[in-house]
Amino acid sequence: MTTLTWTNDLALNQPQMDATHQEFVELLADADNALPGPEDRLLARWDRLVEHTVQHFDQENRWMAATGFAPENCHSFQHQAVLQVMVECGRRARDDNDFEPLRLAVGELATWFPQHAQMMDASLAQHLAAVGFDPATGQCREMALADGTPITGCGGSSCS
Repeated sequence: MTTLTWTNDLALNQPQMDATHQEFVELLADADNALPGPEDRLLARWDRLVEHTVQHFDQENRWMAATGFAPENCHSFQHQAVLQVMVECGRRARDDNDFEPLRLAVGELATWFPQHAQMMDASLAQHLAAVGFDPATGQCREMALADGTPITGCGGSSCS
């Protein structure tokens, strides 16, 4: 069982991002709670987590694209890699009746997510605030910053 629960330590003070992250944590907890039960229930909960994660990562990737991130940036690459693993875990469970990778992935996501949120997503939230990006409207107050040299890193000061 994972121990990941939503706490204020995960909040980034960006309401849309925080709501999406809280939903991710809740869906991951649902999958975790299904680990000892029937495999069909576990797979259904995993599928809901994957569906959420597709939308979650697409949303952040759109925000990055709208605010000056290069298409090839490490934050988006991490999204792509994590989602690829998640999809493959579901496929193996569904097609091969091999649930071990999925079971392991639940715990690994509980370890990965706080690090990702506190580093890459926190940097993205700071960047969005710096350029005055409104996720609800897609409008950016400081387009000069967003139209500068494309960001290939995660957006943080330690990762350009």
